[in-house]
Amino acid sequence: MSTTAETEGAIEGAIETRGLEPVPDSERTGRVRDLFPTWVAANISVLLLTMGASLVAINGLNFWQALIVAVAAPIVSYGLVGLISIAGKRGGAPGMALSRAVFGQRGNLLPGSLIWVARWGWETINAVTGAYALLTVLDICFGIKSNDFLIIVTLLLFVVVTFAISGLGINAVQKCNKYATYFFGAFSLLVLGYLIATTDWSAVFDRPAGKTALVVAGIGTIAAGGVSWIPAAPDFTRYLPRTASAKAMVGNSVGGAGIVVLPMVLMGAVMAVSTPDLATAQDPVSFLGDLLPMWIAVPYLLIALVGMLLINAMSMYSAGFTAQTLGFKIPRHWAVSINAAISLIFGGILMLAATGFMGNFIAFLSLLAVAFSAWVGVFGADMLSRKEYDGEALLDTTRTSAYWYKAGFNPSAVVAWAVGLVGGLLFTTSQWFTGPLAANNPVGEYGLGWVATIVISGLLYLALPQQKPTATEGAVEAQEPEPLAV
Repeated sequence: MSTTAETEGAIEGAIETRGLEPVPDSERTGRVRDLFPTWVAANISVLLLTMGASLVAINGLNFWQALIVAVAAPIVSYGLVGLISIAGKRGGAPGMALSRAVFGQRGNLLPGSLIWVARWGWETINAVTGAYALLTVLDICFGIKSNDFLIIVTLLLFVVVTFAISGLGINAVQKCNKYATYFFGAFSLLVLGYLIATTDWSAVFDRPAGKTALVVAGIGTIAAGGVSWIPAAPDFTRYLPRTASAKAMVGNSVGGAGIVVLPMVLMGAVMAVSTPDLATAQDPVSFLGDLLPMWIAVPYLLIALVGMLLINAMSMYSAGFTAQTLGFKIPRHWAVSINAAISLIFGGILMLAATGFMGNFIAFLSLLAVAFSAWVGVFGADMLSRKEYDGEALLDTTRTSAYWYKAGFNPSAVVAWAVGLVGGLLFTTSQWFTGPLAANNPVGEYGLGWVATIVISGLLYLALPQQKPTATEGAVEAQEPEPLAV
Protein backbone atom coordinates (compact mmCIF):
# COMPACT_ATOMS: atom_id res chain seq x y z
CA MET A 1 0.00 0.00 0.00
CA SER A 2 1.06 3.64 0.41
CA THR A 3 4.31 4.74 1.95
CA THR A 4 4.60 6.84 5.08
CA ALA A 5 5.48 9.85 2.96
CA GLU A 6 2.34 9.38 0.90
CA THR A 7 -0.01 9.29 3.89
CA GLU A 8 1.16 12.34 5.83
CA GLY A 9 -1.27 15.02 6.88
CA ALA A 10 -2.15 17.81 4.53
CA ILE A 11 -0.98 21.09 6.01
CA GLU A 12 0.51 21.82 9.40
CA GLY A 13 0.85 25.54 9.88
CA ALA A 14 2.65 27.07 6.91
CA ILE A 15 4.26 23.82 5.77
CA GLU A 16 2.35 21.51 3.47
CA THR A 17 3.06 17.92 4.44
CA ARG A 18 0.56 16.15 2.19
CA GLY A 19 2.21 13.79 -0.23
CA LEU A 20 0.64 11.89 -3.09
CA GLU A 21 -2.65 11.01 -1.42
CA PRO A 22 -5.76 12.72 -2.88
CA VAL A 23 -6.98 15.84 -1.08
CA PRO A 24 -10.30 15.20 0.73
CA ASP A 25 -13.27 17.38 -0.12
CA SER A 26 -13.12 19.08 3.29
CA GLU A 27 -9.71 20.56 2.43
CA ARG A 28 -10.54 21.65 -1.11
CA THR A 29 -10.77 25.35 -0.36
CA GLY A 30 -8.69 26.67 -3.26
CA ARG A 31 -9.94 29.34 -5.66
CA VAL A 32 -9.69 29.23 -9.42
CA ARG A 33 -8.55 32.85 -9.60
CA ASP A 34 -5.38 31.89 -7.72
CA LEU A 35 -4.24 30.13 -10.89
CA PHE A 36 -3.78 33.53 -12.57
CA PRO A 37 -0.86 34.71 -10.38
CA THR A 38 0.49 31.14 -10.32
CA TRP A 39 1.05 31.15 -14.09
CA VAL A 40 2.14 34.78 -14.07
CA ALA A 41 4.91 33.82 -11.65
CA ALA A 42 5.82 30.78 -13.76
CA ASN A 43 6.86 33.18 -16.53
CA ILE A 44 8.67 35.92 -14.62
CA SER A 45 12.01 35.31 -16.29
CA VAL A 46 14.34 37.56 -18.25
CA LEU A 47 14.90 34.55 -20.50
CA LEU A 48 11.69 35.60 -22.26
CA LEU A 49 13.43 38.82 -23.25
CA THR A 50 16.33 36.86 -24.70
CA MET A 51 13.99 34.47 -26.46
CA GLY A 52 12.08 37.42 -27.91
CA ALA A 53 15.38 38.80 -29.13
CA SER A 54 16.18 35.46 -30.78
CA LEU A 55 13.03 35.81 -32.92
CA VAL A 56 14.64 38.84 -34.54
CA ALA A 57 18.36 38.07 -34.34
CA ILE A 58 18.20 34.33 -35.17
CA ASN A 59 14.84 33.71 -36.89
CA GLY A 60 14.94 37.02 -38.79
CA LEU A 61 11.32 37.98 -37.97
CA ASN A 62 9.93 41.51 -37.99
CA PHE A 63 7.89 43.14 -35.23
CA TRP A 64 4.49 41.97 -36.48
CA GLN A 65 5.64 38.40 -36.85
CA ALA A 66 7.09 38.52 -33.34
CA LEU A 67 3.67 39.76 -32.17
CA ILE A 68 2.00 36.71 -33.73
CA VAL A 69 4.46 34.45 -31.93
CA ALA A 70 3.97 36.25 -28.61
CA VAL A 71 0.18 35.87 -28.82
CA ALA A 72 0.00 32.31 -30.16
CA ALA A 73 2.63 30.65 -27.97
CA PRO A 74 0.92 31.10 -24.57
CA ILE A 75 -2.50 30.28 -26.02
CA VAL A 76 -1.24 26.96 -27.36
CA SER A 77 0.95 25.89 -24.47
CA TYR A 78 -1.03 27.20 -21.50
CA GLY A 79 -4.29 26.14 -23.12
CA LEU A 80 -2.90 22.62 -22.76
CA VAL A 81 -1.76 23.42 -19.21
CA GLY A 82 -5.30 24.48 -18.31
CA LEU A 83 -6.89 21.44 -19.92
CA ILE A 84 -4.61 18.93 -18.18
CA SER A 85 -5.03 20.80 -14.87
CA ILE A 86 -8.68 19.68 -14.88
CA ALA A 87 -7.42 16.23 -13.86
CA GLY A 88 -6.16 17.78 -10.62
CA LYS A 89 -9.59 18.91 -9.47
CA ARG A 90 -11.10 15.60 -10.58
CA GLY A 91 -8.67 13.36 -8.71
CA GLY A 92 -7.27 15.71 -6.06
CA ALA A 93 -3.76 14.31 -6.53
CA PRO A 94 -0.53 15.47 -8.21
CA GLY A 95 -0.20 14.94 -11.94
CA MET A 96 2.38 12.17 -11.80
CA ALA A 97 0.33 10.32 -9.16
CA LEU A 98 -2.77 10.50 -11.37
CA SER A 99 -0.55 9.24 -14.18
CA ARG A 100 -0.41 5.88 -12.40
CA ALA A 101 -4.06 5.39 -13.37
CA VAL A 102 -3.07 5.69 -17.04
CA PHE A 103 0.29 3.91 -17.30
CA GLY A 104 0.03 1.44 -14.42
CA GLN A 105 2.04 1.41 -11.21
CA ARG A 106 5.23 0.21 -12.87
CA GLY A 107 4.56 1.65 -16.29
CA ASN A 108 4.37 5.14 -14.80
CA LEU A 109 8.03 4.86 -13.80
CA LEU A 110 9.03 5.23 -17.46
CA PRO A 111 7.55 8.67 -18.27
CA GLY A 112 8.01 9.70 -14.64
CA SER A 113 11.75 9.11 -14.77
CA LEU A 114 12.13 11.00 -18.04
CA ILE A 115 10.09 13.96 -16.80
CA TRP A 116 12.02 14.05 -13.54
CA VAL A 117 15.36 14.09 -15.34
CA ALA A 118 14.09 16.74 -17.81
CA ARG A 119 13.19 18.94 -14.85
CA TRP A 120 16.82 18.86 -13.77
CA GLY A 121 17.72 20.74 -16.93
CA TRP A 122 14.88 23.26 -16.59
CA GLU A 123 15.73 23.99 -12.96
CA THR A 124 19.42 24.26 -13.82
CA ILE A 125 18.72 26.81 -16.57
CA ASN A 126 16.65 28.94 -14.20
CA ALA A 127 19.20 28.68 -11.40
CA VAL A 128 21.96 29.79 -13.77
CA THR A 129 19.86 32.71 -15.04
CA GLY A 130 19.08 33.76 -11.46
CA ALA A 131 22.76 33.64 -10.54
CA TYR A 132 23.63 35.74 -13.61
CA ALA A 133 20.99 38.29 -12.54
CA LEU A 134 22.54 38.60 -9.10
CA LEU A 135 26.04 38.88 -10.59
CA THR A 136 24.83 41.64 -12.91
CA VAL A 137 23.36 43.60 -9.99
CA LEU A 138 26.66 43.31 -8.08
CA ASP A 139 28.52 44.58 -11.13
CA ILE A 140 26.16 47.51 -11.79
CA CYS A 141 25.90 48.66 -8.17
CA PHE A 142 29.30 47.89 -6.72
CA GLY A 143 31.59 47.20 -9.67
CA ILE A 144 32.20 43.64 -8.44
CA LYS A 145 33.20 41.53 -11.41
CA SER A 146 32.25 37.88 -11.78
CA ASN A 147 34.75 35.19 -10.84
CA ASP A 148 34.56 31.44 -10.23
CA PHE A 149 34.13 31.79 -6.46
CA LEU A 150 31.37 34.38 -6.80
CA ILE A 151 29.60 32.25 -9.41
CA ILE A 152 29.40 29.31 -6.98
CA VAL A 153 28.28 31.54 -4.08
CA THR A 154 25.47 33.22 -6.04
CA LEU A 155 24.33 29.90 -7.50
CA LEU A 156 24.32 28.30 -4.06
CA LEU A 157 22.33 31.20 -2.62
CA PHE A 158 19.74 30.92 -5.39
CA VAL A 159 19.30 27.16 -4.94
CA VAL A 160 19.05 27.36 -1.14
CA VAL A 161 16.32 30.02 -1.24
CA THR A 162 14.47 28.07 -3.94
CA PHE A 163 14.57 24.95 -1.78
CA ALA A 164 13.24 26.87 1.22
CA ILE A 165 10.23 28.23 -0.69
CA SER A 166 9.31 25.00 -2.47
CA GLY A 167 9.78 22.96 0.70
CA LEU A 168 7.11 24.98 2.51
CA GLY A 169 4.47 23.86 0.01
CA ILE A 170 1.59 25.20 -2.02
CA ASN A 171 0.49 27.96 0.39
CA ALA A 172 3.93 29.58 0.49
CA VAL A 173 4.39 29.27 -3.26
CA GLN A 174 1.00 30.85 -4.05
CA LYS A 175 1.48 33.74 -1.60
CA CYS A 176 4.89 34.53 -3.07
CA ASN A 177 3.42 34.31 -6.56
CA LYS A 178 0.74 36.86 -5.73
CA TYR A 179 3.10 39.60 -4.53
CA ALA A 180 5.70 38.89 -7.23
CA THR A 181 2.96 39.39 -9.83
CA TYR A 182 2.21 42.91 -8.59
CA PHE A 183 5.84 44.06 -8.38
CA PHE A 184 6.95 42.51 -11.65
CA GLY A 185 3.91 43.89 -13.48
CA ALA A 186 4.61 47.41 -12.24
CA PHE A 187 8.28 47.39 -13.22
CA SER A 188 7.58 45.72 -16.56
CA LEU A 189 5.31 48.66 -17.38
CA LEU A 190 8.16 50.99 -16.39
CA VAL A 191 10.60 49.19 -18.71
CA LEU A 192 8.00 49.17 -21.47
CA GLY A 193 7.50 52.91 -21.09
CA TYR A 194 11.25 53.52 -21.23
CA LEU A 195 11.55 51.47 -24.41
CA ILE A 196 8.65 53.29 -26.03
CA ALA A 197 10.30 56.62 -25.29
CA THR A 198 13.85 55.74 -26.36
CA THR A 199 13.53 53.19 -29.18
CA ASP A 200 14.15 54.06 -32.81
CA TRP A 201 10.76 52.81 -34.00
CA SER A 202 11.50 53.42 -37.67
CA ALA A 203 14.29 50.84 -37.44
CA VAL A 204 11.91 48.44 -35.68
CA PHE A 205 9.09 48.68 -38.23
CA ASP A 206 11.34 48.85 -41.31
CA ARG A 207 12.64 45.32 -40.82
CA PRO A 208 11.62 42.91 -43.61
CA ALA A 209 9.45 39.91 -42.83
CA GLY A 210 11.04 36.55 -42.20
CA LYS A 211 9.99 33.12 -43.43
CA THR A 212 6.61 31.75 -42.36
CA ALA A 213 8.29 28.51 -41.30
CA LEU A 214 10.40 30.45 -38.80
CA VAL A 215 7.29 32.13 -37.39
CA VAL A 216 5.80 28.71 -36.63
CA ALA A 217 9.16 27.49 -35.30
CA GLY A 218 9.29 30.57 -33.05
CA ILE A 219 5.85 29.73 -31.65
CA GLY A 220 7.13 26.25 -30.86
CA THR A 221 10.26 27.56 -29.14
CA ILE A 222 8.37 30.01 -26.91
CA ALA A 223 5.61 27.47 -26.26
CA ALA A 224 8.12 24.83 -25.15
CA GLY A 225 8.49 26.55 -21.79
CA GLY A 226 4.75 26.24 -21.20
CA VAL A 227 4.67 22.64 -22.38
CA SER A 228 7.16 21.77 -19.65
CA TRP A 229 4.57 22.79 -17.05
CA ILE A 230 1.80 20.51 -18.36
CA PRO A 231 2.58 17.39 -16.26
CA ALA A 232 2.73 19.62 -13.16
CA ALA A 233 -0.56 21.41 -13.89
CA PRO A 234 -2.73 19.14 -11.68
CA ASP A 235 -0.38 19.80 -8.75
CA PHE A 236 -1.71 23.36 -8.54
CA THR A 237 -5.40 22.47 -8.90
CA ARG A 238 -5.69 19.51 -6.51
CA TYR A 239 -7.00 21.80 -3.75
CA LEU A 240 -9.81 23.16 -5.94
CA PRO A 241 -13.34 21.89 -5.26
CA ARG A 242 -14.78 19.51 -7.86
CA THR A 243 -17.35 22.17 -8.73
CA ALA A 244 -14.63 24.59 -9.93
CA SER A 245 -15.22 25.86 -13.47
CA ALA A 246 -13.07 24.02 -16.01
CA LYS A 247 -13.48 26.91 -18.44
CA ALA A 248 -12.22 29.36 -15.82
CA MET A 249 -9.25 27.12 -15.06
CA VAL A 250 -8.17 27.20 -18.70
CA GLY A 251 -8.84 30.94 -18.95
CA ASN A 252 -6.79 31.81 -15.87
CA SER A 253 -3.93 29.60 -17.04
CA VAL A 254 -3.76 31.21 -20.49
CA GLY A 255 -4.41 34.71 -19.16
CA GLY A 256 -1.80 34.53 -16.40
CA ALA A 257 0.90 33.31 -18.77
CA GLY A 258 -0.10 35.52 -21.69
CA ILE A 259 -0.04 38.76 -19.72
CA VAL A 260 3.68 38.15 -19.11
CA VAL A 261 4.79 36.34 -22.26
CA LEU A 262 3.31 38.86 -24.70
CA PRO A 263 5.05 42.04 -23.46
CA MET A 264 8.28 40.27 -22.51
CA VAL A 265 8.76 38.65 -25.92
CA LEU A 266 7.92 41.90 -27.70
CA MET A 267 10.31 43.89 -25.51
CA GLY A 268 13.07 41.41 -26.34
CA ALA A 269 12.29 41.69 -30.03
CA VAL A 270 12.48 45.49 -29.85
CA MET A 271 15.73 45.41 -27.87
CA ALA A 272 17.31 43.10 -30.45
CA VAL A 273 16.96 45.73 -33.20
CA SER A 274 19.47 48.01 -31.47
CA THR A 275 21.46 45.15 -29.92
CA PRO A 276 21.56 42.37 -32.54
CA ASP A 277 24.11 40.28 -30.62
CA LEU A 278 21.79 40.09 -27.59
CA ALA A 279 20.42 36.64 -28.48
CA THR A 280 23.89 35.14 -28.91
CA ALA A 281 25.50 36.54 -25.74
CA GLN A 282 27.25 34.19 -23.32
CA ASP A 283 25.38 35.83 -20.43
CA PRO A 284 21.59 36.07 -21.03
CA VAL A 285 21.07 38.77 -18.37
CA SER A 286 23.84 41.41 -18.29
CA PHE A 287 22.57 43.13 -21.45
CA LEU A 288 19.88 44.80 -19.31
CA GLY A 289 22.60 46.75 -17.55
CA ASP A 290 23.69 48.16 -20.91
CA LEU A 291 20.23 48.91 -22.34
CA LEU A 292 18.48 50.29 -19.27
CA PRO A 293 19.47 53.06 -16.83
CA MET A 294 20.63 51.80 -13.43
CA TRP A 295 17.53 53.06 -11.59
CA ILE A 296 15.39 50.75 -13.76
CA ALA A 297 17.81 47.89 -14.41
CA VAL A 298 18.67 47.10 -10.77
CA PRO A 299 15.14 46.82 -9.30
CA TYR A 300 13.93 45.08 -12.44
CA LEU A 301 16.69 42.48 -12.21
CA LEU A 302 16.02 41.95 -8.50
CA ILE A 303 12.32 41.41 -9.13
CA ALA A 304 13.12 39.12 -12.06
CA LEU A 305 15.46 37.26 -9.70
CA VAL A 306 12.54 36.70 -7.33
CA GLY A 307 10.49 35.53 -10.30
CA MET A 308 13.08 32.96 -11.28
CA LEU A 309 13.22 31.79 -7.67
CA LEU A 310 9.47 31.20 -7.82
CA ILE A 311 9.69 29.40 -11.16
CA ASN A 312 12.20 26.98 -9.72
CA ALA A 313 10.23 26.70 -6.47
CA MET A 314 7.15 25.68 -8.45
CA SER A 315 9.18 23.22 -10.53
CA MET A 316 10.85 21.69 -7.47
CA TYR A 317 7.48 21.52 -5.68
CA SER A 318 6.17 19.31 -8.48
CA ALA A 319 9.48 17.46 -8.82
CA GLY A 320 9.11 16.38 -5.20
CA PHE A 321 5.88 14.60 -6.08
CA THR A 322 7.51 13.02 -9.12
CA ALA A 323 10.34 11.71 -6.96
CA GLN A 324 7.78 10.13 -4.62
CA THR A 325 6.02 8.39 -7.52
CA LEU A 326 9.40 6.92 -8.49
CA GLY A 327 9.61 5.20 -5.12
CA PHE A 328 11.66 7.59 -2.99
CA LYS A 329 10.19 6.87 0.46
CA ILE A 330 10.71 10.35 1.85
CA PRO A 331 8.42 13.34 2.49
CA ARG A 332 7.83 15.69 -0.45
CA HIS A 333 9.77 18.58 1.07
CA TRP A 334 12.84 16.32 1.41
CA ALA A 335 12.36 14.90 -2.06
CA VAL A 336 12.74 18.49 -3.27
CA SER A 337 16.30 18.53 -1.92
CA ILE A 338 17.36 15.98 -4.55
CA ASN A 339 16.50 18.36 -7.39
CA ALA A 340 18.07 21.27 -5.51
CA ALA A 341 21.40 19.45 -5.26
CA ILE A 342 21.29 18.40 -8.90
CA SER A 343 20.55 21.94 -10.14
CA LEU A 344 23.46 23.23 -8.06
CA ILE A 345 25.90 20.72 -9.57
CA PHE A 346 24.72 21.09 -13.16
CA GLY A 347 24.42 24.87 -12.81
CA GLY A 348 28.03 25.13 -11.70
CA ILE A 349 29.15 23.08 -14.69
CA LEU A 350 27.12 25.23 -17.11
CA MET A 351 28.37 28.55 -15.72
CA LEU A 352 32.01 27.55 -15.42
CA ALA A 353 32.48 25.37 -18.50
CA ALA A 354 29.84 26.17 -21.14
CA THR A 355 30.90 28.26 -24.15
CA GLY A 356 27.46 29.59 -25.11
CA PHE A 357 24.03 29.99 -23.58
CA MET A 358 21.19 30.82 -25.98
CA GLY A 359 21.93 28.21 -28.63
CA ASN A 360 22.21 25.50 -25.97
CA PHE A 361 19.05 26.79 -24.29
CA ILE A 362 16.94 26.64 -27.46
CA ALA A 363 18.29 23.17 -28.26
CA PHE A 364 17.38 22.08 -24.74
CA LEU A 365 13.86 23.50 -25.09
CA SER A 366 13.22 21.62 -28.33
CA LEU A 367 14.15 18.29 -26.76
CA LEU A 368 12.42 19.14 -23.46
CA ALA A 369 9.14 19.73 -25.27
CA VAL A 370 9.30 16.32 -26.95
CA ALA A 371 10.11 14.59 -23.65
CA PHE A 372 7.04 16.09 -21.97
CA SER A 373 4.73 15.87 -25.00
CA ALA A 374 4.78 12.06 -25.18
CA TRP A 375 3.21 11.97 -21.71
CA VAL A 376 0.81 14.80 -22.61
CA GLY A 377 -0.55 12.92 -25.63
CA VAL A 378 -1.34 9.75 -23.69
CA PHE A 379 -2.59 11.40 -20.49
CA GLY A 380 -4.70 13.90 -22.44
CA ALA A 381 -6.27 11.19 -24.60
CA ASP A 382 -7.08 9.20 -21.48
CA MET A 383 -8.83 12.23 -19.94
CA LEU A 384 -11.31 12.22 -22.81
CA SER A 385 -12.98 9.07 -21.51
CA ARG A 386 -11.94 8.74 -17.87
CA LYS A 387 -14.77 9.33 -15.39
CA GLU A 388 -13.02 8.52 -12.12
CA TYR A 389 -9.73 8.25 -10.28
CA ASP A 390 -9.43 5.59 -7.60
CA GLY A 391 -7.67 7.24 -4.67
CA GLU A 392 -6.78 3.99 -2.93
CA ALA A 393 -5.49 2.40 -6.12
CA LEU A 394 -3.27 5.42 -6.86
CA LEU A 395 -1.37 4.82 -3.61
CA ASP A 396 -1.38 1.04 -3.73
CA THR A 397 1.82 0.07 -5.57
CA THR A 398 1.31 -3.67 -5.10
CA ARG A 399 -0.42 -6.29 -7.25
CA THR A 400 -3.69 -5.59 -5.43
CA SER A 401 -3.94 -2.14 -7.03
CA ALA A 402 -6.72 -1.55 -9.54
CA TYR A 403 -4.03 0.17 -11.63
CA TRP A 404 -1.72 -2.85 -11.76
CA TYR A 405 -2.98 -3.87 -15.24
CA LYS A 406 -0.49 -6.44 -16.66
CA ALA A 407 2.55 -6.92 -14.42
CA GLY A 408 2.19 -3.28 -13.35
CA PHE A 409 2.06 -1.90 -16.91
CA ASN A 410 -0.85 -0.62 -19.00
CA PRO A 411 0.38 -1.90 -22.40
CA SER A 412 -1.58 0.53 -24.59
CA ALA A 413 -0.35 3.58 -22.64
CA VAL A 414 3.29 2.48 -22.45
CA VAL A 415 3.45 1.53 -26.14
CA ALA A 416 1.77 4.78 -27.24
CA TRP A 417 4.13 6.82 -25.06
CA ALA A 418 7.25 5.08 -26.36
CA VAL A 419 6.22 5.24 -30.03
CA GLY A 420 5.18 8.90 -29.68
CA LEU A 421 8.49 9.78 -28.03
CA VAL A 422 10.59 8.10 -30.71
CA GLY A 423 8.38 9.43 -33.51
CA GLY A 424 8.65 13.00 -32.20
CA LEU A 425 12.44 12.79 -31.98
CA LEU A 426 12.61 11.56 -35.57
CA PHE A 427 11.01 14.86 -36.67
CA THR A 428 12.97 17.11 -34.28
CA THR A 429 15.89 19.32 -35.23
CA SER A 430 18.12 21.25 -32.83
CA GLN A 431 21.71 22.29 -32.27
CA TRP A 432 22.31 19.08 -30.34
CA PHE A 433 20.27 16.57 -32.31
CA THR A 434 18.61 16.27 -35.71
CA GLY A 435 16.17 13.45 -36.38
CA PRO A 436 16.47 11.52 -39.65
CA LEU A 437 12.96 12.60 -40.72
CA ALA A 438 13.36 16.29 -39.81
CA ALA A 439 14.40 17.47 -43.27
CA ASN A 440 12.26 18.14 -46.33
CA ASN A 441 8.87 17.99 -44.62
CA PRO A 442 6.64 20.60 -42.92
CA VAL A 443 6.90 19.00 -39.46
CA GLY A 444 10.67 19.31 -39.32
CA GLU A 445 10.87 22.59 -41.22
CA TYR A 446 8.33 24.27 -38.93
CA GLY A 447 9.86 22.91 -35.71
CA LEU A 448 6.76 20.85 -34.86
CA GLY A 449 8.46 17.75 -33.50
CA TRP A 450 6.74 18.21 -30.12
CA VAL A 451 3.34 18.59 -31.80
CA ALA A 452 3.96 15.39 -33.76
CA THR A 453 4.78 13.68 -30.46
CA ILE A 454 1.43 14.65 -28.92
CA VAL A 455 -0.52 13.61 -32.01
CA ILE A 456 1.25 10.26 -32.45
CA SER A 457 1.06 9.21 -28.80
CA GLY A 458 -2.51 10.42 -28.32
CA LEU A 459 -4.00 8.85 -31.44
CA LEU A 460 -2.13 5.59 -30.95
CA TYR A 461 -3.37 5.32 -27.36
CA LEU A 462 -6.96 5.80 -28.52
CA ALA A 463 -6.51 3.23 -31.30
CA LEU A 464 -5.01 0.49 -29.11
CA PRO A 465 -7.29 -1.84 -27.10
CA GLN A 466 -7.95 -0.51 -23.60
CA GLN A 467 -7.73 -2.60 -20.45
CA LYS A 468 -10.21 -1.56 -17.78
CA PRO A 469 -8.89 -1.11 -14.23
CA THR A 470 -10.50 -3.11 -11.43
CA ALA A 471 -13.00 -0.93 -9.56
CA THR A 472 -12.50 -0.50 -5.81
CA GLU A 473 -14.29 1.36 -3.06
CA GLY A 474 -11.76 4.18 -3.31
CA ALA A 475 -12.93 5.38 -6.73
CA VAL A 476 -13.72 9.06 -6.90
CA GLU A 477 -16.28 10.18 -9.43
CA ALA A 478 -15.15 12.99 -11.72
CA GLN A 479 -18.31 14.99 -11.18
CA GLU A 480 -18.89 18.11 -13.26
CA PRO A 481 -21.74 20.07 -11.56
CA GLU A 482 -22.47 23.74 -12.00
CA PRO A 483 -19.19 25.74 -11.82
CA LEU A 484 -18.35 27.98 -8.90
CA ALA A 485 -18.10 31.70 -9.39
CA VAL A 486 -14.51 32.86 -9.61
